[in-house]
Amino acid sequence: MMQSMTGFGKATCELPDKSVTIEIKSLNSKQLDIYARLPNIYKEKELELRNLVSKYLVRGKVEFTITYEITDIASSAKINIPLVKEYYQQLKALNNELDGDSKNSLLQIIMRFPDALVAEKEELSEAEWNKLSKKIAEALEGINSFRIQEGAALERDITGRIQKILDLLNDLAQFEAERIDRIRDKINDSLKVNFDQDKYDENRFEQELIYYLEKIDITEEKVRLQNHCSFFQEVLKEKEPVGKKLSFIAQEIGREINTIGSKANHSDIQRLVVMMKDELEKIKEQLMNVL
Repeated sequence: MMQSMTGFGKATCELPDKSVTIEIKSLNSKQLDIYARLPNIYKEKELELRNLVSKYLVRGKVEFTITYEITDIASSAKINIPLVKEYYQQLKALNNELDGDSKNSLLQIIMRFPDALVAEKEELSEAEWNKLSKKIAEALEGINSFRIQEGAALERDITGRIQKILDLLNDLAQFEAERIDRIRDKINDSLKVNFDQDKYDENRFEQELIYYLEKIDITEEKVRLQNHCSFFQEVLKEKEPVGKKLSFIAQEIGREINTIGSKANHSDIQRLVVMMKDELEKIKEQLMNVL
């Protein structure tokens, strides 16, 4: 099943003292490129996170972000009592010296001072990590579902364009007989204009003409193009990632189309070749985002 490399997954983990949000975004890339933005408390698990992401997402530029919001302030910060007392004594003495009357507001002022509140050192417990890991896996499953959905749309578009190339290839047949006759007549007319009939060997001329027509024959290119397109359609149905393989096949398809164009020497065939090239370029653009 074809998958896109574009996707988004999100999950929220509710913990006793905080709410953790996991967001994962991915774009197309030649290999797996993970950029992780993690709070300090989860830095120690970065390698484990990268291994987990690589199991779910084979390829792509992945931005992995974890943020959290404290929901229990009491458990996250403590009053620095000795420092607050020192602040209070100094401000009280200053207030008395200046004959101030704002003793009741001193504590409110002090609590805004630096280090009046001390954040407790965060430690990651095994229970918290186990719960968070499940939510990370949920977000990764979400991004995979997104990729599969996008991949299905890509597959429909690419399949239609490959079929269009095959249809255009079949349309070539109606011009081939006329093309050969036109080339033969053109050479004959040129020969008659420039040489007397008794000055050249007609049998030798026919041999040379056959040799020339064989060199511009496009039968082999048509057969190979048909085979490449059929192989492309088969690979589309494979279960493992097929993006790179399809890109290689698309290059081979392009070579055969170009060779047909260079040998054509016929305006209607050239027009069909241009249309095939247009479809192939659109396929290549889509393949850049296929896993």
